Amino acid sequence: MEKGYKNTVNIVPSKRQIEWQKTEFYGLISYGMPVFTGKQYGDGFTPPSVFWPEDMNTDSWCSLAKTAGMKGLVLTCKHYDGFCLWPTEFTDYSVKSSNWMDGEGDLVKLLSDSCRKYGLKFGIYIAPWDRHEKSYGNSKEYDDFFCGLLRELLTNYGDIFCVWLDAVCGEDEHRNQKHDWARYYSLIRELQPDAVISFRGPDVRWSGNEKGVTRQEEWSVVPAHLGVNEDGSEMQSNSKKHVRIFDLDIGSRKAIRKETDFIWYPCEVSVPMRSHWFFEEDDKYSIKTKDKLIKLYYNTVGNNSCLMLGLSPNKRGEFDDVDTQILTALGVDLKLYFGYNLLKDGSIESVSGEFNSHCKAENVLSTDINTYWRPTENDKHPEIVFNIPSGEYFDKITISENIAHGQHVEEFQVLCFDEDKKKWKKLIDGSTIGYKRIYTIKPGNYSKIKFVFKEYRSFFEISNISIN
Repeated sequence: MEKGYKNTVNIVPSKRQIEWQKTEFYGLISYGMPVFTGKQYGDGFTPPSVFWPEDMNTDSWCSLAKTAGMKGLVLTCKHYDGFCLWPTEFTDYSVKSSNWMDGEGDLVKLLSDSCRKYGLKFGIYIAPWDRHEKSYGNSKEYDDFFCGLLRELLTNYGDIFCVWLDAVCGEDEHRNQKHDWARYYSLIRELQPDAVISFRGPDVRWSGNEKGVTRQEEWSVVPAHLGVNEDGSEMQSNSKKHVRIFDLDIGSRKAIRKETDFIWYPCEVSVPMRSHWFFEEDDKYSIKTKDKLIKLYYNTVGNNSCLMLGLSPNKRGEFDDVDTQILTALGVDLKLYFGYNLLKDGSIESVSGEFNSHCKAENVLSTDINTYWRPTENDKHPEIVFNIPSGEYFDKITISENIAHGQHVEEFQVLCFDEDKKKWKKLIDGSTIGYKRIYTIKPGNYSKIKFVFKEYRSFFEISNISIN
């Protein structure tokens, strides 16, 4: 079997992975007992009566997420302490034993209904580790219990776009649970076939940190041994030296030269808005500013990844004023920065060969990711040149590949024509693209912009180019 990058050419995402990638930016609502105890990790012994968010309004959560530019919300339905935010029939350690809404509350339903109302996707986070459930450690009995919880979540709350399985597990010698991951995956596929399984799953790869740090080249096509199989087992590789998920380079030709098997395993970046996931009353200073969130957005959504931003309402079930102000300002800036593509007011001056009539250069100005420009295969360094409307300044350049047919671009350049000096000026030496790449540049006023594609794997397709 041939080794190296040639085996990556035909690796493409599933439909569920494409739909997840299009979500781009979504929130993780971290809510539960830790908000009321002030401890990030509950021990499973806090009385249910402690849970009482007296002013909760999930419509306001969704309204704020929508304003911030998010396209979905994921809820921590059960964290490590085992407390369930819906009235499950499998344990009394849930909202039905609390005083909130006289024991009739169901936070999962409230939020899933609000998400649909505001046009947001809804996802669930659930931790297999359980510090309350007595059957934890008795593998088969606990798996029956856990799958019962999953079945409720996956059948009673509408469409789920993401199931986030937290792989963190604080075992001890008396409670050594052997999770039946294959059974979990099979149940998710049966009940929510369009949902991606994230973190400990075969669909989405964790970035490896909670700081928002991504690689300079973030590939969605990676060696197969970085993922897990549908049966829950880790994949194997013929490589003597495995590429590891924490390596700085996991997808370049050099990194994969000895690999033979590859998968589509895109990157998700999960970052809390504060220094921790659950709200703490005495933390007034660690919250990320709007400017930091913008930078985080560029480094994640703008680097072929999805961003899941951790949000946490307070004990009353409300977001603090500072959270609301920052997220609102973030949404305003994102609309301002990316609301209109200046190239739509210009024209395409020239383009090297086009593959066929369905792959015309004009397609890159469409917002439809299913249309694209594909140059002819005999064009060794394809390029496309745009005329820019007179007097328009811009400082952001966005470019996207048609990932439905894979990720192929390895190196490209962006040049702008300086009318005063009558010559082309190189602005960007780009590498990977994938679903989306955002570059920020020094603001300038140019008459033309040119994209030259230097290296790629067999072929490539560009679905969108914009300047803002």
